[in-house]
Amino acid sequence: MLSYSSTSMQRAVHKQKKIIEDYVQKHIPNAPSLAAALLRLQFHDCFVRGCDGSVLLNFTSSTKKQTEKVAVPNQTLRGFSFIDGVKKAVEAECPGVVSCADIVALVARDSVVVTGGPYWNVPTGRRDGRISSASEALANIPPPTNNFSSLQSSFASKGLDLKDLVLLSGAHTIGVSHCPSFSSRLYNFTGVWGKQDPSLDNEYAANLKTKKCKSINDNTTIVEMDPGSASKFDLSYFKLVLKRKGLFQSDAALTTSATTKSYINQLVQGSLKQFNAEFGVAMEKMGRIEVKTGSAGEIRKHCAVVNS
Repeated sequence: MLSYSSTSMQRAVHKQKKIIEDYVQKHIPNAPSLAAALLRLQFHDCFVRGCDGSVLLNFTSSTKKQTEKVAVPNQTLRGFSFIDGVKKAVEAECPGVVSCADIVALVARDSVVVTGGPYWNVPTGRRDGRISSASEALANIPPPTNNFSSLQSSFASKGLDLKDLVLLSGAHTIGVSHCPSFSSRLYNFTGVWGKQDPSLDNEYAANLKTKKCKSINDNTTIVEMDPGSASKFDLSYFKLVLKRKGLFQSDAALTTSATTKSYINQLVQGSLKQFNAEFGVAMEKMGRIEVKTGSAGEIRKHCAVVNS
């Protein structure tokens, strides 16, 4: 169970949550695109060794082990310096109380709220892990090229069901991606040069080829995951997926299962308020994956290094 027991500890945590919220409210409006990046950061943290802040750890010469940060799925992650800034503000008030893992979870929620997205409950009490492995990140983070069965098994291994898969994919309603995450759909689908993914809308594909990712070697161009609505938390992403205009293979895969396609149709026909509420429930559930509590883990002084 994620919670702090004593009343004095609860008061301290409430104070820390307020410090975090204030920090987010002050800085995110100046860089609203960070909201999506921080939401992604939590997802990538929780899918490797649970929500334990292990994605934040830097390589150390003492262990000679590459950390999650350098794994291919994490090379485009952003927001590490933002987390460091929050940690510094929190430690200045009450050192050693709030873990980096909790900060990742709280900042993801608070930054989404500040940019007009939904609020959800974030139980606290996670402790920070001391192990971070690049190979584990590669093995556990579902890539955007995943098909339905791979997505289903990946999420199931973390205790998440098909409804969670659909709802958490809804995070693609905000933010951007880079061409390598989907350019194989345009230029060499299934490894065949010149073949385009038949599940991708032709007009959308042509637009991506001529105006965005003009070659398969483009590693820098940024593309909105929910074109025209990438800064707004809404139902547009799901509507695009039904029109075969999801950016990733993993988006298109959601329509290949009767169950997940039915969930998407229900969301599109429902209200934004309903999606926001259900997304929040899925986020809270994700935030409980394999958490470390009690004597497990530690509360790091600095998020990028384990305590000495």
